[in-house]
Amino acid sequence: MKRIILILLTAITLVPLLSSLWGSFQEPQIQGRLELYQTNLVLQAAEYDRESASNTSREGIATLVEQLTGADPYGSAIKQYNNVLTSSQENLRVLRGKVGQSTAVNQSSTKAIAETENFIDELSLKLGILYAVNGQPEQARTQWQNIESDNDTFTPLVENLEPLWLDDQVPDNAGVELGDRLEEWFQLQNLQKIYRRQGAEQELKFVQQRIQYDAQQAFLKLTIITILPFSVGIFGLGLLLFLTIQLARKRQESLLFIDKTAVWETPWDGEIIWQVFIVGFFFVGQIALPIALPLILQNLNLDVTAWNVREKAGYTLATYLLMAIAGIVVLAASIWKFRPLPKDWFKIKWLDNWTVWGFGGYMVALPLVLIVSILNQQIWQGQGGSNPILFLALKAQDQVALTIFFITASIMAPLFEEIMFRGFLLPSLTRYMPVWGSILLSAFLFAIAHLSLSEVLPLMTLGTILGFVYVKSRNLLAPMLLHSLWNSGTLLSLFILGS
Repeated sequence: MKRIILILLTAITLVPLLSSLWGSFQEPQIQGRLELYQTNLVLQAAEYDRESASNTSREGIATLVEQLTGADPYGSAIKQYNNVLTSSQENLRVLRGKVGQSTAVNQSSTKAIAETENFIDELSLKLGILYAVNGQPEQARTQWQNIESDNDTFTPLVENLEPLWLDDQVPDNAGVELGDRLEEWFQLQNLQKIYRRQGAEQELKFVQQRIQYDAQQAFLKLTIITILPFSVGIFGLGLLLFLTIQLARKRQESLLFIDKTAVWETPWDGEIIWQVFIVGFFFVGQIALPIALPLILQNLNLDVTAWNVREKAGYTLATYLLMAIAGIVVLAASIWKFRPLPKDWFKIKWLDNWTVWGFGGYMVALPLVLIVSILNQQIWQGQGGSNPILFLALKAQDQVALTIFFITASIMAPLFEEIMFRGFLLPSLTRYMPVWGSILLSAFLFAIAHLSLSEVLPLMTLGTILGFVYVKSRNLLAPMLLHSLWNSGTLLSLFILGS
């Protein structure tokens, strides 16, 4: 009877799991938007006046700015915006196709189409400004003509942009329209053009001071999110090279070597593994909570979609906490009868070298996951979905919301997921397969559990490193630290880009 129930729950769980993965295949990645945020930072940093630096550092500053922004920042930005525009247009085509094939047009599909159409118009508007600033007026005209005429948000802006950049005329409301409704770099470029045309020296001076201030801030942000990770990644590559040479020379005495006998004594069979993950992880996380929580909120007349980012962050934390509690309870109940557990199960040793393994694993993970992510982008071409928390964190500039996101991603997720995937699953699998096979299979399931096809390869790479670190350290604190560092670094980058 127990196995029959497990088979039924597995079948029930697989339907939404596969549906979510297939759905992510037709969704855009957040990566494109992240790259646009970084592109905007590059545009701001590119305005840095090298001559404003001291005589002794002028050349060094110029070199650093060029390294961060590239030799042709406008051209690179135009290329990046065009890439995201093409990807968004393809995504719109897919969304319209799905609606056309369905007999019932639901509210979420209609909303997704409207949001994508609006985003495409926003991209066309900004691309037009980029072309205009880069001295390509005809390309600018083409982009602005592509904007839907019924878009009340962007059409008034185009009516001011065209005469300003194409005819060298300043409309009466240009300063108000173009100075309040665009992001920083685009706004200041328009204001600079307006004040130059009007001969308003005082206002022009103020705008140019603002541009230089933004350039300095962008320069600092780019340094944090590019040079620092790059430096750590270079050190990580060096460490990986050293460990590889050590493995080739010393074999069994090297740090990378995993002895085939380094398995856990597992008192339970595959049915317990099956039970823990189907019931405690996937069924609760993919079926029970997603069905129960909306019904509860609906009975309380609460609409999550109308909540602000702080409330959504709290809801995300509460949902994850409930999933973690349910998963740990199922795990504990499933292995309770096997107490006392054999040696090394769920071991936490504070007075140990777990920090060395955690930080070392993080340094190696940075370049490896980055390389895999670059290759992965070529495979998915902007599709494949993304974790929705990433976009919420990107938009959240509220300190309370960011703190809640940090607790969820950098504390709760490492604790729960490392207990489940590295603490329980990986050692349990060593009963049936070699240690490396257990590391790879647990890493694959860890990646699949995030329900985004585009993230499977990068997350599997990260999961493999997490598994290796746990096998070698025999201390759950080591992968927990690595996992926390990874998520914290991601959140920090999102906060800097979003700011």
